[in-house]
Amino acid sequence: MHLTLLGTGTMAEALGTQWARAGHELTVLGRDPGKASALARRLGGPATGSRPPVAHGPLTEAGPFGDAVLLAVPAASAPGVLAAVGAGAGTLRGRTLIDCTNDLGPGFTLGTTGSPSTAERLAAEAPGAQVVKAFNLCHADVWRLTPPVFAGRALSVPLCGDEPEAVARVAALVRDLGCTPVDGGGLPRARLLEATAAFVIGLWVGAGADAQAILPPVEFSGG
Repeated sequence: MHLTLLGTGTMAEALGTQWARAGHELTVLGRDPGKASALARRLGGPATGSRPPVAHGPLTEAGPFGDAVLLAVPAASAPGVLAAVGAGAGTLRGRTLIDCTNDLGPGFTLGTTGSPSTAERLAAEAPGAQVVKAFNLCHADVWRLTPPVFAGRALSVPLCGDEPEAVARVAALVRDLGCTPVDGGGLPRARLLEATAAFVIGLWVGAGADAQAILPPVEFSGG
């Protein structure tokens, strides 16, 4: 699969590293061409075994986007990044656009309260793109684990999207990480997934609590 990474930060590097190891072809695009070049070198180096070398460039010189695009920038920057690659003019039409962003306000509140979810807003910014919300519940360090398995159980990754083909494509990328994809429903349910991120991040970071312990195992979930 040919994957384009929009962004040069920790999420792009963590997920990109795993996908390079899995044999996917990568392109890195960033606002800072130097950072895009540096990340491409790391992803295309001996640590990942990536072949061919990872391509790179500035956002404004975006070319063909391949099969899927990971939007890995701060939520506030996402509309500007999509505008820079011409998404408003349909450059991402038919492409799977993976949204891993979290729009968090002060006190770990949800920045999109009372408005469409971040994923739905990005879908409006990129007409024709097949948006899938995914990978937003975990810190980049979790995606660096090979694989993310805890107490013998592989991490589950919920996916929200409207197009079955796009969801299946992202599910395959989830499996490449050694994780288990979970169908979270259509794109409107991304609002719930984003709210879940705000809530559990607040528990983890704000309260120092084990957010995973708030829910019982599935066999006890039905009463």
